[in-house]
Amino acid sequence: MEKAMHQSHGCGFAEYERDLDKRLDVEKNRDKEYKKGLEVAADATKNHTP
Repeated sequence: MEKAMHQSHGCGFAEYERDLDKRLDVEKNRDKEYKKGLEVAADATKNHTP
């Protein structure tokens, strides 16, 4: 999991845990990615023709 965290967010879990600014950046990015995923899913559902 440490490797995935570092690849996805540019920091390891220990740094994420102790650095509030880094944690806020990571969580903002996660939220942005989540919302983008919802938009992609909604678009795919809307444009899907059976």
